[in-house]
Amino acid sequence: MKIQFLGAAENVTGSRFYVEHGKARILIDCGLYQERDLQARNWEEFPVNPQSIQALVLTHAHIDHCGYIPRLVKEGFRGKIYCTGPTAEIAKISLLDSAKLQEHDVEYKRRRHKREGRKGPHPLQPLYTVDDVGKVTRLFRKVRYEEEIGVAEGIRAVFYDAGHILGSAMVELHFQDDGVERTCIFSGDIGRCRRPLLADPHMFEKADAVVMEATYGNRLHEREGPAVEKLVRVINMTKERGGNVVIPSFAINRTQEILYYLSRLIDDNRIPHLMTFVDSPMAAEVTEIYEMYPDIVDEEAKEIFRKDDTLFDYPLLKMTKSAAESKAINHVKGSVIIIAGSGMCTGGRIKHHLIENITRPESTILFVGYQAAGTLGRVILERPEKVRIHGQTYPVRAVIEKINGFSAHADRDELLAWLTHIKEKPRKVFIVHSEKEAAHDFAALVKEKYIPDVVVPQYLESFEV
Repeated sequence: MKIQFLGAAENVTGSRFYVEHGKARILIDCGLYQERDLQARNWEEFPVNPQSIQALVLTHAHIDHCGYIPRLVKEGFRGKIYCTGPTAEIAKISLLDSAKLQEHDVEYKRRRHKREGRKGPHPLQPLYTVDDVGKVTRLFRKVRYEEEIGVAEGIRAVFYDAGHILGSAMVELHFQDDGVERTCIFSGDIGRCRRPLLADPHMFEKADAVVMEATYGNRLHEREGPAVEKLVRVINMTKERGGNVVIPSFAINRTQEILYYLSRLIDDNRIPHLMTFVDSPMAAEVTEIYEMYPDIVDEEAKEIFRKDDTLFDYPLLKMTKSAAESKAINHVKGSVIIIAGSGMCTGGRIKHHLIENITRPESTILFVGYQAAGTLGRVILERPEKVRIHGQTYPVRAVIEKINGFSAHADRDELLAWLTHIKEKPRKVFIVHSEKEAAHDFAALVKEKYIPDVVVPQYLESFEV
């Protein structure tokens, strides 16, 4: 079997792994590049002829893993897309949201350039449209956890719960090599144990090769207790200053987890009873999908379902779907909590709330998720004096806070524990979906603690396994 790394190689987005075995040609994940200095790759000719790819195996519905699919279909891919039921449902929402954002951003830039009298090259067309997304959804084939399926000639796949977001999966590929049964594990994004809402990530006993993410390969997270305490402190202090708490949050899982904590903190009167706006139509739709699949959440969440028939609702929570509702938030007097996407501030309604709040010293911008290099979120997190949003420059006067304990990604020690649980050690481990320094730091740790043959692949590099 040959693996070619078409993305997430010494960077965190654009996960795309091309697999050849005999006559089989499949793709594991098909994500968008989101780092500013790598986004041009989204517009380049796909490195492999899309028409030659027989199947796509999708680990989960985050846009850096599924966001390029409509473009791949537009360029000729006609195979089946294998994923879990929740992933199929959430991917339909996230891809539609991505298409709408691209169409909106292109039109916004067109109007702004015209207003400014600017001439010159700029994207006049989105990468794909809402109509293109409609051609994707018919290709989904839903699979259950631990169900073995044939995805291409000579390749069988089994999906296991990754514990990262609802429906996320680790994929174990089975194939024959000179008559010997072999396995290669693609980790997708590895979740964390004992987190609310989701089951723990699956642990494997054996593998011949492992392709694993290491987003936090050289960092440790805050534990849940300190993270929740920091959330309490940030909300209370912002209320005392009379400002708003603005939380850029991923619509999938992170928003639902934050709502889970807020609901319980309000029940315990540990935070002021503030209006909470989830200003994301996508997050509202994804929240409904969580409640469609009560059988695959963790035991604590199942118990809440049995008691309350809902996980996330409380009296002061408002889901804003229309643009008019979103704009009205800025006219609410007093402190509020605003949760909006996108999680890395690369697009969507969060930019408008940043414009309204980033110049206010009484407000707090609270990051609760990973901010990739080159994204607006990472720029703000580094606390510059000024920041550019929607073509305008704003002084950064708001308080900037970060909580790492809510991450849906395993940290360094959790990644190592997941890998070293494999008792029949793999011959080779590939470290992907990680910035360069973190990838090489984690590779060195794996070499020291586990096996010597560890590779951090380069973009477009290929390996036999």
